[in-house]
Amino acid sequence: MTIPEKLIYPRTGDKATIYLKNVISSPNIMVGDYTMYNDFVQDPVLFEKNNVLYHYPINHDKLVIGKFCSIACGARFLFNSANHRMNALSTYPFPLFFEEWGLDQKDVTDSWDNKGDIVVGNDVWIGYEAVILAGVTIGDGAIIGTRALVTKDVPPYTVVGGVPARPIKKRFSDETVSELLEIKWWDWPKEKIADNIEAIKSGSIEKLR
Repeated sequence: MTIPEKLIYPRTGDKATIYLKNVISSPNIMVGDYTMYNDFVQDPVLFEKNNVLYHYPINHDKLVIGKFCSIACGARFLFNSANHRMNALSTYPFPLFFEEWGLDQKDVTDSWDNKGDIVVGNDVWIGYEAVILAGVTIGDGAIIGTRALVTKDVPPYTVVGGVPARPIKKRFSDETVSELLEIKWWDWPKEKIADNIEAIKSGSIEKLR
């Protein structure tokens, strides 16, 4: 199940909404099929430049986004190179200015704390101007509220919001969440998804079985 390689704008006449996978060039950013990004302020095609910040190749950290995610205008992913060392006696990034201080260029990444990749599951909705920090994993089916600052992992099918983001509620019962994570409808062939759209829209797990 893949979308056509060159299909960037899935809606006729809408240049603010894109299939994100088809505009990504960085090998350290992986996006699943049908994940969409909408930007009514800037060109959505410039997602890598405007929304994935401090993501420098020297650090080798990755942004992984699953299938069928909905990413709202201005959502940002803030990577490790934005950090400063917290356990040093100074937060000043001396290794970054290795020429000034006679340090070894290979130690540039010692300028910041490295908290790891950002991993976003499938069917995740990230709200307007939300910020996701390095090292965070967001589970399948989660919802990130408008302008939330996500500093910790978000469990599957959980709604979070605020600064810093905190759980607001679970979308479904534990039993339904477990079943959805087992069904993984987002991995079905396109034809099967199309046949079951009404069941998916219904909110009833019984109709999806």
